[in-house]
Amino acid sequence: MAGKWRWIHNRNRRFNFNCDRSSGQMLSLSTLLSALLVLVSQLALASVPRFFSSLSLVAMLPLAGFVFFATIVCARWLRKLAGVSASPPAFVLFNILFLWVVYILVIRQAISSLLDAFLNAECALLLFGLYRIFSSDPGIVPYESSFSVETQCKDLPKSISSNENIPVFSRVRNCSKCKANIRGFDHHCPAFGNCIGQKNHRLFIILLTGFVIAESTYTMCSTKFITRSLNTVKIGAENQNALSLYVVISTMLFSVLQVLWQVVFLMWHVYCILFNIKTEEWINWNKYPEFQLKEESQLGNRISFTNPYDKGFIGNIKEFLRPTF
Repeated sequence: MAGKWRWIHNRNRRFNFNCDRSSGQMLSLSTLLSALLVLVSQLALASVPRFFSSLSLVAMLPLAGFVFFATIVCARWLRKLAGVSASPPAFVLFNILFLWVVYILVIRQAISSLLDAFLNAECALLLFGLYRIFSSDPGIVPYESSFSVETQCKDLPKSISSNENIPVFSRVRNCSKCKANIRGFDHHCPAFGNCIGQKNHRLFIILLTGFVIAESTYTMCSTKFITRSLNTVKIGAENQNALSLYVVISTMLFSVLQVLWQVVFLMWHVYCILFNIKTEEWINWNKYPEFQLKEESQLGNRISFTNPYDKGFIGNIKEFLRPTF
């Protein structure tokens, strides 16, 4: 009998080792695919100023957006055929590194020492912030042993919202991506590879703001380089200076595109903070009874939205800075 249990134990160890090795190989392939996708997408963007040099930078912007979107769509189609998916956090990381390398090798020569130090510090802080939020605990609530995983995923919000004697669990939501219950769950962020919840929501806002500031600074630096280079480099040429200029223009267009959607995204989160509501709650409010206000009318019962967590702008900001649930 003891020999049988030893055989089962050794078999499970070999199985776990093979699974870990397989997972490691898939992670390496996913990271490599992300790096290749960054190179391909940036090269595709560089073709915009190369082949449409007669357009202004403003006119190039929507074209660059279309080229970048088309590249990502094609890459997703190819990765489905290959059976390997890229890693969004690795894609973000390699984009930061690519822009930083372009800045150091090309743009830096046209920038003052003060602005140079500022941008390098921003890039370093972005990498540090990306690591922190990727490895942070968003506020995971362990499953109770008396509930099955399936029951918790479906019914936990109802049981929580109906019990006013347990305020500490009042805003625990389930993440369908991570299959975990998160206190103060806002959304699952693929770009950062983690859920955004009570424990890392403030870090998320700081990091998102940092991306906007860093990319805006990069846009300003690249604009200075482009303005200076246009006086000496002929657009449409094939020499090294012209190729460097194409890369700088394409990365500037990329940064502007990123800033445009990130500012809108940041404004949305500021709105949610001011009104004390999470993205998940706003989208799926009809799943959570505490947001449902039943009203009777001549046409019958009607359910409308209400926010029981709204404490006014000042109270909501205080709760965001120092959560009490």
